[in-house]
Amino acid sequence: MIRLDVFSWRFLRVWRRNLVVYQKIWKVNFLTPLFEPLFYILAFGLGFSGLIGGVHYGAKELSYTAFIAPALIATAVMWNAFFETTYGSFVRMYYQKTFDGMLATPLSLEEIIVAEIFWSATKSVGAATIMLAVLGVLGFVALPSGLVLIPVALIGGLAFGAIGMFFTGVTPTIDMFNLPIFLFITPMFLFSGTFFPVSNLPGWVQPAALAFPLYHLAELSRRFSIGTSETAPIISLVYLILFFLFFTFLALAAMRRRLIQ
Repeated sequence: MIRLDVFSWRFLRVWRRNLVVYQKIWKVNFLTPLFEPLFYILAFGLGFSGLIGGVHYGAKELSYTAFIAPALIATAVMWNAFFETTYGSFVRMYYQKTFDGMLATPLSLEEIIVAEIFWSATKSVGAATIMLAVLGVLGFVALPSGLVLIPVALIGGLAFGAIGMFFTGVTPTIDMFNLPIFLFITPMFLFSGTFFPVSNLPGWVQPAALAFPLYHLAELSRRFSIGTSETAPIISLVYLILFFLFFTFLALAAMRRRLIQ
């Protein structure tokens, strides 16, 4: 049973612990969001743009590179948050026994798990900010409206961090994370409007694509980067918040079964 009465702002101490550890390795992690958009833009800009031409999206006709550029920020949020609360949290829980040590203090399980989710969202915001700066310099993100993507990245990071934490609660071994990556993350990466508009998909596939949180995060990224989207921003925003709350509840229940009962 999940107990909200044991939750307090002590979860920030767990968040700070992860930050202190991260400060020792941040230089290596800094490189991926710095160079990833450059590689994608070069690959798709030089390789696909001549073949595909313009992309009709929302109310605009865009070049292919301009279409995918905002979605790169959304995918960076997804990868950073999901990997942090799956592989990162699993290592802290199972191999390093960090969670066991924390549970021996006044910290509650709910505080530890929520802190892990917020930490994953923090890493997502950092990656999104770096990519936003790079894409802004390249002219693929309108500024200052593009700065709204920073709080959007926080919400998206919370959503993906929550579902990653849920998978950590139900996955028996670290090798088994290949299954949610293969069955959930990879299809979402390919069919959430990242590389082509969802409206181009067959009608029977579109509802499944619209159910992916990455679709809504990509829609919000494009709305605040290029000023248009296929879905109303309020719908995407509410969807991500509800997704975060729902899977946080499931993650807390799964982790309680795994660590306490």
